[in-house]
Amino acid sequence: MIKRGFSYLGVSFLYLLSLLPFWFLYLVSDLLFVILYYLVGYRRNVVQENLRNSFPEKSEQERKTIEKKYFKYMADLMMETIKSVSMSKKEVKRRMVCTNPELVEHYFKQNKSILAAAGHYGNWEMACLDFGFLTDKTKLIVYKPQSSEVFTDFINKTRSRFGAIMISMRQTLRKMIEYKNELTFTVLAADQTPARNEALYFTTFLNQPTAVFIGVEKLSTIRDCVVIFYRIDLVKRGHYTYTLVPLIENPKETKPFEITKAQIGYLETLIKERPEYWLWSHRRWKIKPGDVAKPVFFD
Repeated sequence: MIKRGFSYLGVSFLYLLSLLPFWFLYLVSDLLFVILYYLVGYRRNVVQENLRNSFPEKSEQERKTIEKKYFKYMADLMMETIKSVSMSKKEVKRRMVCTNPELVEHYFKQNKSILAAAGHYGNWEMACLDFGFLTDKTKLIVYKPQSSEVFTDFINKTRSRFGAIMISMRQTLRKMIEYKNELTFTVLAADQTPARNEALYFTTFLNQPTAVFIGVEKLSTIRDCVVIFYRIDLVKRGHYTYTLVPLIENPKETKPFEITKAQIGYLETLIKERPEYWLWSHRRWKIKPGDVAKPVFFD
């Protein structure tokens, strides 16, 4: 009960903080970067290990530059995520612009639903808000519940306030079947670390054996959805574009793991272009092939 009470205080504080203007929040971000990077050293060991393993070909100084840029962007991302709680429709559309929205109707006219793989790259939270404006058809966002029910509800209400429907990961297949007679646009993060008992599929991602979800492949094959990648690019501080990149148009005609390899391969290419915008402080490689009984590998 006490923990729940503190959670409500926390979300109330975040809402009040979100009402502050961007310029002020970026001043907070500048200070937050100094605290996280220099004073606290928040997960710097995790970031350094991830960068070292992912980019062994880079010099220590090159990796150090990426690390510092990442922490600067992470501070901005934290403030922008808080701001997204109360951003207006006009503000969202000004700061998060789709470069090719016509692609959605292109596939819908072919009676094809769309399944988008996304990564924790760029401002995915603001992209969730603009996602609500893409089409009048059913829009679904798959989420991973937080440990706090209060914060989970708070985040879901923020992400869905412009028309998207939130679906828990455990309910994804059931909900996708429930909407089988409708044209839908579904987005899910494809770079989450799977649970240990679900970590059966590994590939080489950023120079390391990596356990990956095959949810995009399973769902797109069942529903015969077009598979795209939800690419987000930073234009300038607080302003982004996102592009819907077609990967697989006929999933039922693909070979095993072809869809998974396509989405992981595209994400890897994107990260190598601008590595500072990916979530390096996440313990992405905590599950090793030796941790599971019969891992399946693919190139």
